[in-house]
Amino acid sequence: MRDEELQRLIDHPESERVERKASPRDREAIRKAICAFANDLEDRRQPGFILIGLEDDGSCADLTITDEMIRQLADIRGEGLLLPLPTMTVERRLVRNCDLLIVQVEPSLAPPVRLRSRTWVRVGSTLRAATPEEERRLSEKRRWGELPFDHLPVRGSSLDDLDLDLFQRLYLPEAIDPEVLRGNERPVEQQLVSMRFMTPEQVPTVAGVLVLAKDVRRWLPGAYVQFVRFYGTDLGAAVQDEKELDGSLPFLMRLLDDVLAINVQTSVEVLDHPVEVRRPDFPVEALRQLCRNAVMHRSYEATHAPTKIYWFSDRVEIHSPGGPYGLVNRENFGRPGITDYRNPQISEAMKVLGYVQRFGAGIPIARRELQKNGNPSPEFYVEATHVLAIVRKSA
Repeated sequence: MRDEELQRLIDHPESERVERKASPRDREAIRKAICAFANDLEDRRQPGFILIGLEDDGSCADLTITDEMIRQLADIRGEGLLLPLPTMTVERRLVRNCDLLIVQVEPSLAPPVRLRSRTWVRVGSTLRAATPEEERRLSEKRRWGELPFDHLPVRGSSLDDLDLDLFQRLYLPEAIDPEVLRGNERPVEQQLVSMRFMTPEQVPTVAGVLVLAKDVRRWLPGAYVQFVRFYGTDLGAAVQDEKELDGSLPFLMRLLDDVLAINVQTSVEVLDHPVEVRRPDFPVEALRQLCRNAVMHRSYEATHAPTKIYWFSDRVEIHSPGGPYGLVNRENFGRPGITDYRNPQISEAMKVLGYVQRFGAGIPIARRELQKNGNPSPEFYVEATHVLAIVRKSA
């Protein structure tokens, strides 16, 4: 942003595009402002700005800015409290001898954005929770032609293809604030649209099919996990066990967790220890994180290839269709803080269902668990159309 534009924002009173904060101490208020700017209720299609370091009257608050402040503000995006993830930047600027932090928030392509399951909007300079009618307006203004693949309609599918009991019993109570849900009298079709599982024309989206369909593979043939366990160390070895794990996302993830837990073998060490020490050949939490990442980040577009887990006697290989996406490339893959989302709605669903604790934390958690267990660090082989993760057995 040019200095002249920033000065105009500073001089302008608070509005639907500008919020002032003397300091970043009230992180929840900042989250609400980010949520509201991302929702862009008035459909201005322009970014909103949080100017941190200014008093309400526009005077300088003489804020002492630190690198930790900047990091904490930038981390708000990946906390998993704002879903879908907002597009935002944090920048330090000196204007008229006043040190400021500028949080710029772009309008979401897939509103409504929710904070802790509640939608926030700005009407003029007023920040408040959205009404059901405003949520409906936000759902209807999505720009479908610009959306990620998992937001697009699955032609030929209909409401009858979705498990509505699963949606209302399992998903909605986790996705929506209980108080809001109690007062929500909208029909299930509008609720599905609000969750981005169906278009306003009542056609299920790719995410809707993956999360809720009664027969996922009818519509997305590659949406399953192929698990093969071998007796040896290569594909020519005899097969010990083979499974195809499929179904709606909540069912698939439970199956996957069970299969991983069953196949981990634990040895007991008694020598050189006053008490016996149990050590698994692979830490199951590391495998869970890497396999969940594969399901979440893989490409479901223009491929019928499954996610593959090949379990050899000395290692586990996790094959994910689709190469790096967006900001992620071969050089920075797995580097802390470098994340992007090919399937933002699938990522949101996995967060809602409890399979993601914090966005961007999967690989760091896997590395930590492997190190604690005495396994080598995971190896990643990143190609344009494929990502392979290898976890080797502990010594």
